[in-house]
Amino acid sequence: MRITGVFPPNIPNMQAYLFASRLFLLFLSCQYKNVLLTMKHPLSQFGYCPKCGSADFETNDEKSKKCAGCGFVYYFNPSAATVALILNERQELLVCRRAKEPAKGTLDLPGGFIDMDETGEEGVAREVREETGLEVEQASYLFSLPNIYIYSGFPVHTLDMFYLCKVAGDGRLSAMDDVEEAFFIPIGQIRAEEFGLDSIRKGLKKFLSGGLFVNL
Repeated sequence: MRITGVFPPNIPNMQAYLFASRLFLLFLSCQYKNVLLTMKHPLSQFGYCPKCGSADFETNDEKSKKCAGCGFVYYFNPSAATVALILNERQELLVCRRAKEPAKGTLDLPGGFIDMDETGEEGVAREVREETGLEVEQASYLFSLPNIYIYSGFPVHTLDMFYLCKVAGDGRLSAMDDVEEAFFIPIGQIRAEEFGLDSIRKGLKKFLSGGLFVNL
């Protein structure tokens, strides 16, 4: 598999550059964690019944609110999302730098929300294509982890499904959509704490410590 495109730049005094970059990434990750700690439960932001519009929309239990007017019960369930783990023939992992909030500027893995009527495999392939320009030939489900993703100031609870993906060998790697840059990093140089989203950090630790990448 030979993928062309964006790779880490050739910078003089690379060690100093990497050290400074890692300090900055840790700072950004800590900032995002602090934001999450200040967020209220998502249900508290729903003041009106989404069915009839009544303001008499009260807490039913810890997972739902109920409208006293029409009887509608709203359960706040997690949204489905995908994460792609892509390795090249040199056992380097494809990572991205986030171009937008949340956790703008931190490292990430390709992926995103699943669209309506889409399978997990279709969703992860589409997200990889949209963000990197690469075509997924095979996606193998590994595991899932919960996450909280802040979108427009609203905490969206997600269930992130991790896939080990094989991409076409003649692709050209490009940073697109909400990705600032995309490049491969040797497995031994991956630092989970440099990734801004909690599920990604936990997923990387699980992926690397469990040797799940050896069966690519």
